[in-house]
Amino acid sequence: MSQEVKRFHPAWIAVELFALMKNSIAIFLFLFVLKINSTSDWIVWGRYLFLIGIAWTLIVIVLKWFLYRYEVVGDSFVLKEGVFVKEQRTVSFDKIQNHHSKTTFIHKWFGLTSLTLETGTTVEGSAVNFPVLTVSEKERILSKLLDKDLSEGDVEQEKKEYGGVKKVHFRSSKKDLLKASFTSLSFLAIFPLLTTIYFNLADFFNIEDTAEGAFDYLLLHWWMLIILFVLAMVISVGIGYLQTTIKYGNYEISDDSERIYIKKGVGSTSSFAISKEKVQAIVVEQSLVKRLLGLASIKLISVGEMKTEEQETSSLYPFMPKHEAYLLLETLLPQYPIQEKMERFPIKVLWYKLLVPYYFTIIAAVGLFIFKKEWLWAAGVVFAISLVTRVLDYFFTSYLRQGNTVQIRKGGLTNETFITHYNRIQQVSVEHSWLQRRFGIATLYFQNRANPLHISELNGVSKDEAEEFYNWFRGKRERLVRPERVS
Repeated sequence: MSQEVKRFHPAWIAVELFALMKNSIAIFLFLFVLKINSTSDWIVWGRYLFLIGIAWTLIVIVLKWFLYRYEVVGDSFVLKEGVFVKEQRTVSFDKIQNHHSKTTFIHKWFGLTSLTLETGTTVEGSAVNFPVLTVSEKERILSKLLDKDLSEGDVEQEKKEYGGVKKVHFRSSKKDLLKASFTSLSFLAIFPLLTTIYFNLADFFNIEDTAEGAFDYLLLHWWMLIILFVLAMVISVGIGYLQTTIKYGNYEISDDSERIYIKKGVGSTSSFAISKEKVQAIVVEQSLVKRLLGLASIKLISVGEMKTEEQETSSLYPFMPKHEAYLLLETLLPQYPIQEKMERFPIKVLWYKLLVPYYFTIIAAVGLFIFKKEWLWAAGVVFAISLVTRVLDYFFTSYLRQGNTVQIRKGGLTNETFITHYNRIQQVSVEHSWLQRRFGIATLYFQNRANPLHISELNGVSKDEAEEFYNWFRGKRERLVRPERVS
């Protein structure tokens, strides 16, 4: 069954114009404000090229809106794209892995939203993107995707769209946001901002002498310096809390029998939904600050092509206490159990890691010897850091093969735990260098479908254990493939 061919909402032009303004404002200020009195040839030509580029972009924006169309044909989306080179894509519903929705400030002005459907292929640009949609149109597309015929405003039918009643497991509180603002160190953002403003003003005004005089005055009146420092910290904490609230406010994690739903944001909102069956792996990340505070970030690895911001949205609240995050994961995805007690490497692996050539240290030493001999001591610092990093990597690396899952933990100053199911692993490979053969160890690589391809490395496992890993995976895959062939 074919639906009518549709264009994006006309507000798409306004969204693109806003993006154009945001991307070109810095160049405009430089050419027409800061260099307003300049008659230099390259400035004059730069102005002409800038205006020509803006005019051309405006024409392309209008043509894109007019020529880009989409429709639903049977169980597929058909997208017609291209201004000068025409392209038509057909994306089957069963290729959709998850969907991501974002509503920016400008979307809200027009009562609109956006929708991205991530496909099960790792080809760049394979996602289906609807940059501007009405809320009703978005629901219509999702209802077609989920093979539900929803009636707008019908609550029971809306529940059917999501495979049942959703249960909320987490909502961010003010306490969570305050903790997140300190953990993310966003409150320190004001200091580089003030530094940038100072140096930019120094280029146009003679403020260095004034600043030095003011600093000398503050040194004599030290109590004023303390007050100003406290005031700056209060302002920076307030700004950091505001930034965190805008990004992580109203953070909500919920699920039903089939999917996991994540939404966040104040003002500009984002939402993410993924089928539990489409989760390829779990990654638990802990920075040094998070480890000190007992926090963790759990990310869901899926196949679809995601931008950085979308990857952040696919993370369970990244500032959640570690034990709460583990309990939440156990509730949402019980097939991915996390174990704290894992297998450690024997001491010979530490000696191997310490004997691996220090290539970066050698390059740094040679470079300093040639160009800056008086800084040659810095190579020693690089060597010491490399040494400490390898020791920490040994002590914080462990692994576990339990039932149908593989769990790998690596780290040092930061810590990452990777958990995947055997039927989500695409390939297992074993490699061993000349030095590894001397120590009787090898490196295991696990490949999971993602975009880009997610490769996990376990460096230092014994040759016997590596062989067991390989045979375990091969046996599991054979049992998995055999029923598929029979069916």
